Parts: sequence; structure tokens; C-alpha cells
Amino acid sequence: MYDNVCKFLAESFSSDFATWLLNEPIALTQLSPSELSLEPIRADALILLQSDEIVLHLEFQTRPKVDIPFRMSDYRLRGYRKFPQKKMRQVVIYLQPSDSELVYQTEFILENSWHRFDVIRLWEQPTEIFFNYPGLLPFATLSQTDNQTRTLEEVAQVIEAIEDTLIRSNLAASTAVLSGLVLNKDVIKRILRSDIMRESVIYQDILQEGIKEGFEKGVEQGIEQGIEQGIEQGIEQKAQDVAIKLINQGISLEIIVDATGLTIEQLQKLQAQTEGNQPQ
Repeated sequence: MYDNVCKFLAESFSSDFATWLLNEPIALTQLSPSELSLEPIRADALILLQSDEIVLHLEFQTRPKVDIPFRMSDYRLRGYRKFPQKKMRQVVIYLQPSDSELVYQTEFILENSWHRFDVIRLWEQPTEIFFNYPGLLPFATLSQTDNQTRTLEEVAQVIEAIEDTLIRSNLAASTAVLSGLVLNKDVIKRILRSDIMRESVIYQDILQEGIKEGFEKGVEQGIEQGIEQGIEQGIEQKAQDVAIKLINQGISLEIIVDATGLTIEQLQKLQAQTEGNQPQ
């Protein structure tokens, strides 16, 4: 879900991201990874945005991965192959604090090949940066704040003052999701009003995923229960068939109880049915 939220924010507020990362409030449009190759690399949160002069390549990561330097190098070459005249700014943005050395890697080296890219560790970024532009507000609680709860309260106040209902709703829902990386959900629910989020596409995605997951679990449980019931019914039916044969052979009910596991009451009913079916 974090991947989807980051992609949504970067694509919906591309000018805010351009101002933050490129120092220019330029308009950026979405670029599909498939446009750079027939075989896109599998990435957690890969975002490609472009203008006439530059391609902005963003990768949001909750956890560091060893293959990121190669991924950045590979996409730079793909970008050059497709747009040799365009510059490319590549930034890996780490969302969660980590002690791993991987979050400090900014280059890929292979024999005589060398490629550099930029890395942003959100927990080292000044909090005020994310209050400068609406599209960056959801990242504020992940920044270098000494009080994440208070920062979330301040973000909530800014969001509630936004006049555009849809933007307000989308930012509130995005903030709720990303804040979940560092804050307890009860704290988030207390601060962010759920009624503001309901019209958000992010909120609807979460809702649909929850419904789908619940439905799938229900189906799975239903199948399992059906199998269990079928097995139980099959075993009981087999026991009844054996019991009827033993009754017809004149075996005492006490012995049949031990042989089949059926109760005396069940055997008496079977015996009555058997006698009732006998020809006159």
C-alpha cells in the first residue's frame, strides 16, 4: 500500500516533487517503465516522470535492497537509449529509518563502469520542507521531527484548511497510510478525521483491498469447511452402511457400536428403517 500511495502522490503532485528535487516547479508527465524497455524491472515503487528536457526517476523504499544500485544504473541506460537528449535525475527515497549500509549507497561500479545516483533518507530531512508544498505533507511525520504525533497534528491542521475537497481527502488518506510506518493506528485515527478521507481514491483502494481480502478469506474458509464437512459426512455415511449390513446379519447393537462408533440411538433408527424396508 505504501508503494501505491507514493506513486499516487508523485504523479498527482508532480510539480511539488519537481520543486523539491529539481529546484524547478516544472510540469512533469507520467512515463511508463515499459517505454524504456520491453521488459521493465520489477520495482517496489518506481516512478518515472518527464518534461521536455528531463526525466525524473524516483524509487521509494521502505527497506533497503542490495540490487538498487544496479537498478538505477540500468534505468539510466534505458533512459539514454530512449531519450539521449534528456537529462535524468535519479533519487532513491527511503521511508523508514535503517542502520543498514545499503541506505548510504549512491553508486554502481562494475569494472570500468561507474554510475552515481542520489539518495534521500527521509528521517534526516528537515520537517519544514514538507510543509512547503501540499503534495509533500504526507511525508512530514517520516522526517527529522522530534515529535511525530505533534507533527501529524500540524499536518492535519494544514490539510483541513485546504479548500479543494478531493485534494484534502487524498492528502488526509495518504498521510494516514504513510504515518502508519512510525505511529500507532489509534493515534492516527484520533488525529485524522475519517470522514475527510472517504472520498479519496487511496481510501477506496484500501477499502477494496479489504473487501477483496475478506472475500478471499471467506471463500477459502468456506472451501475448507466444505471439505471438512464432506469428509465427516462421508465417514458417517460409510459407518451407517457398515452398520446396516451388520444389523441385517443379526449382530448385536452393542458390538456394532464398538465397530462403527455410532450411538445406540443412531443404530436403533437404522434398525427401524431396515425393518420398515423389509418386504411383507
